[in-house]
This record gives sequence, C-alpha cells and structure tokens, in this order.
Amino acid sequence: MMPHVLTPQALVVAADVTFWGRSYGVCVFRAPLLKQNLWWKEVGTETPLIYGEGLHALTKQGINVQGAVIDGRRGVAGIFRGLPVQHCQFHQVKTITKYLTRKPKTEAARELRILTLTLTKSTEAEFSTRLTLWYARWQTVLEERTEAKTKRGWTYTHRRIRAAYRSLCTNLPWLFTYQKYPELNMPNTTNTLDGMFSQIKNRLAVHRGLRQDRRYKLICEILKKRKSA
Repeated sequence: MMPHVLTPQALVVAADVTFWGRSYGVCVFRAPLLKQNLWWKEVGTETPLIYGEGLHALTKQGINVQGAVIDGRRGVAGIFRGLPVQHCQFHQVKTITKYLTRKPKTEAARELRILTLTLTKSTEAEFSTRLTLWYARWQTVLEERTEAKTKRGWTYTHRRIRAAYRSLCTNLPWLFTYQKYPELNMPNTTNTLDGMFSQIKNRLAVHRGLRQDRRYKLICEILKKRKSA
C-alpha cells in the first residue's frame, strides 16, 4: 500500500522484506534520501514478483525509480533490469559469514573472510584484484576432493569455501554500483531499512498476541510515520 499520494519525482529506492516467523513478512520500498517509506505489502514468501509489484505501483504514482538497493536475493536484480542496482554489502558479508562462520578454521577461509570485510573500504578494481589473487593462491585447495557415496563418487572437500567464493564472484557486478553513479547518492547497504525493521519489531514485541490483521494495521501506522535514518 501507499502511505499517501506520492509526489512524482526521480528517486533511488531501497527494497527488502522482513519476516515474523517463516510465513509472514512485509516488503517495503523506501527512499533513503527522503527517509520516507513509499510502498509496502504483506507477503508469505519473498519472491521477485513482490518487488515487481512494488516497482509497478511506484511507477503508476509517477515515481521515476533511478536505481535500487537490494539484499541480493536471486532474481530480484532482474526486476530492476536497465537500472543501476546495488547489492547490499552488509548482506554480502552476512552471506560469507554464514558459509565460513566468524572464526574460520582454515587459512583459506580466514583470508577470504578478511578480504570480504574490506568491501566497504574498497573500489571494485581493488577488491576484484584481491579476490583473483586469493583464488590463485588457494585454487589447488578448492579443487580437493573427498570420496563420497554420490553419483560422481566424490564431493569437493571445501564446499563451504567454494560456495562463499562463488557468491562473491556472482554478486561482484552489483557490489560497487554506488561508486559508478555518484550523482545518485546511492547507499551501499539497505541499512536504512534494516534499522527501521529492528525498531518496528521492538515496538511490536510490546504488543504480543495481536491478531495478524491488527498487527499489520500497527505496522502500517509505523511505516507511514517512520522518517528516521
């Protein structure tokens, strides 16, 4: 839904979904520079379609979306095809941490995590070069195999490190978009939404036991008024 009739203008948007449990969430489109929530809707699952619906709704209201900051979920970038899309660097770090943990046990994993933590302080060229050098150093390790009862008869020994490396390679084209379009003042994270989601959940925690319709009504009221960074 829209908080009110929007003023037609060109904006960069941040878009993400937050969940309460596994099957109830809210997708929100927010204008970081305006510190204003533009559109939101209840969802049961997070799919590219819901982002397409939000983009269509904003376009109908005369909002010229100039770029989008997203969490990197598969398929969502395609919804904004033709526009500058920034993959949230914070979410990328979380993904790598999921694969490698905060305290990796192998030297290769430790080096890759340390490299990932330099995202916010790097240019695309710098990060890409370091990632290439990391791969050259550890390629033999990544190719190590372990016998297993699979069709191939083996699996890669360091599957989680391979998955982390693959994630960085796949998302690299969208991790530094904000640097390519300085005139858009595009943020490099969805923090404008993440912080707001946390505060909404804290407020809702005071009202435990609300029916879903009443909970959504309260969420809508908070989103209408929410203008903090």
